[in-house]
Amino acid sequence: SLNILTDAISENAGGEISNSFGSYGTRKHTVKFTTGKINEHLEVSGRFSNIHSDGYVDRAFTNLKSYFLQASYKDENTLIKAVSFGGAERTYQSWYGLDPQQLEENRRQNPYTYENEVDDYKQNHYQLHWNQRYDNNWSSSVGLNYTYGRGFYEEYENSLSLSDLRLDALGVGSTSIGETAGVIQKWLDNDFYVLTTNLHYEGEQTDLVFGMLMSNYQGDHFGNLVWARYASNAQPKQEFYRNKGEKKEFSLFGKITHQLSDSFTAYADLQYRRVDYTALGSLNELGSIDIADDFNFFNPKLGLTFHADENTQVYVSYAKAQREPNRSDYENGSPRPEVLNDFELGYRSAGERLKWSANLYYMGYKDQLVLTGELDDVGAPVRQNVGDSYRLGLEIEGSIALTNQLLWQPNLSLSRNKNRDFKFQRDGQLQNLGDTNISYSPSIIGGSNLVYAPSTQFQIGFLSKYVGEQYLGNIDADLSKLDAYFINDINIRYAIGPLGWVKAIDFSLLVNNVFNTFVETNGYFFTYDDTWSTPNQTTTIEGVGYYPQAGTNFLLGASFSF
Repeated sequence: SLNILTDAISENAGGEISNSFGSYGTRKHTVKFTTGKINEHLEVSGRFSNIHSDGYVDRAFTNLKSYFLQASYKDENTLIKAVSFGGAERTYQSWYGLDPQQLEENRRQNPYTYENEVDDYKQNHYQLHWNQRYDNNWSSSVGLNYTYGRGFYEEYENSLSLSDLRLDALGVGSTSIGETAGVIQKWLDNDFYVLTTNLHYEGEQTDLVFGMLMSNYQGDHFGNLVWARYASNAQPKQEFYRNKGEKKEFSLFGKITHQLSDSFTAYADLQYRRVDYTALGSLNELGSIDIADDFNFFNPKLGLTFHADENTQVYVSYAKAQREPNRSDYENGSPRPEVLNDFELGYRSAGERLKWSANLYYMGYKDQLVLTGELDDVGAPVRQNVGDSYRLGLEIEGSIALTNQLLWQPNLSLSRNKNRDFKFQRDGQLQNLGDTNISYSPSIIGGSNLVYAPSTQFQIGFLSKYVGEQYLGNIDADLSKLDAYFINDINIRYAIGPLGWVKAIDFSLLVNNVFNTFVETNGYFFTYDDTWSTPNQTTTIEGVGYYPQAGTNFLLGASFSF
């Protein structure tokens, strides 16, 4: 679950203007405002922003626009918020990545050449939230949400089948033309409706929360032909596939947290989810989709915390989570829902100069949907069920005040992530590879933030991140191994003010990858069977692609508060 908290209601009117400029034509512009409280109850606030970058990769530009508007009413026991936010993005595609040879030739090259190979999408949210307190113990909340999204991905292809485009073949003399170069758009047009409610009781020793969610998602997927060298009998905006998906969800949950004694606190969280999913219609390349699945999930969570003293806690927990496949999973196979049983043991300590925590976990999966390393025809990652698998790990993080002006915040994650008895068909033969590494799961991740703050006006932070080697697939192929990398950033902030009618001016400088390390933090891996090169023989071929990251780059900004 994800909980987003919007800005608190401001007592006084004010505003803020922020502008940043950086490497690769990057610029960020933001304007914020608030009316402050009007008649002691009402407030209107908003934020508008624009982000543009030419991109590190050739022509991989990004252009993002967004807005946020909020009207609030508040009295002693009531808070009502009407919220609208949304945005538009237009990005040039670069998800094809680079193979090892291209990476050596020019790590900034982009294999796409069509000038309008873009993803263009818009989304708007409209929400109403009502929070009510009845007395010192009871409160409730109700939320309504409607989201409207629409957009397309446009691409040029050298060879499109006329039959896939629902067009007739062309005859020129004795020659039949069944393919054409063309430009197509793949569209999404979706509506999402949500109702959430909860009732909260807060007592001296017991805390109770009951809640409900109802949602309905309706999504149209369709393709249009924009241009074709051989148009045959095409009509303007020829539609060559259309299907519609609908996902309905209903869930109930109840959570109780009870203080058993001065030293022990326990909680239990029970959730029931029902999901009904349907999709019907035609797909690209003469395929079709016909899904009618429903799922009933019961997800319990239990936990116990021991308070050794006011600064030290030890906890243990168990949780079961079940999740349905998504639409892409259905398009790429016959998926099953995944089941997770999670066991955790943790320790927290909060001293005056030292705060740290450790968490040991074991996550046992049945039919986990893991990334195969492959991409589908629009660059989305492909997943598959892998039977039994697990993730075992230890997470440690801390905050150490080395001096009154110097703070160190380290973190470390050590894990073992394995598929059990993974089976793979290589060279035409099904093989049991035994336990293999789960894709995109490095066993070591470490981070550090060293902050020097000699005053409340000035702060400099040195951020470091280490990610160990990982595999881009699940068969432990040497070609699929992504090397470990270590990058460092510097973040500087300086504030002055007030200056007349300007309350404060905050200057910031972010320098990423200060040591100019060339790394690839992500990529893809695929295999296919060659059955034509050698008669009566199948040979499995492997391929890989990488997404190169930028060397040293910077972002310089200033914010003016009024």
